[in-house]
Amino acid sequence: MIREDEVYLAGVLNKPHGTKGELQFTIADNAFMADDEEELDFIFCRLDGILVPFYVEEYRFRSDTTMLLKLEGIDTEADARRLTGVEVYAKQDERTPAEDEPLTWSFFRGCTVEDVQAGDLGKITLVDNSTLNTLFIIKQGDKELMVPAQEDFIVSIDRAKRHIVMNLPTGLLTLNDPDKAKEEVY
Repeated sequence: MIREDEVYLAGVLNKPHGTKGELQFTIADNAFMADDEEELDFIFCRLDGILVPFYVEEYRFRSDTTMLLKLEGIDTEADARRLTGVEVYAKQDERTPAEDEPLTWSFFRGCTVEDVQAGDLGKITLVDNSTLNTLFIIKQGDKELMVPAQEDFIVSIDRAKRHIVMNLPTGLLTLNDPDKAKEEVY
């Protein structure tokens, strides 16, 4: 059985496409990108509160935010219609790229992040590269941090341990916390 911390929200299934069980899929915040080299073999659909795996027979991108999926066992429009509106999750990438291999944005999902001054920041749940300034979205307790994914801020990356050490500018982590921001000014 797959655990919640082993997956990330990848998007939501929309209406059926055609009559052979193909589904339109809206991608959540660049969870998958047409230029990603990773193969999409399995997805997990949240059905009745449980993550149910589905084998992906084939997929193709329609745009940067949508793709068409054909899932094993979903062979009719009626089968596909039952999955309309269902959240889709994908497994975190656990493969460790070689030192000379360039990192893709999908590698960073699931990495832990530490700041040299603030310490442990949490785990990256999403990489938002929908704008010119790519952001790491980091889950820290019950809140989310948005940290610029700038090479200048990265001190080191331990590929095997999936751990990133960053040196973030003073005040960056308190931008959305007015009480802490006041403390730093005075």
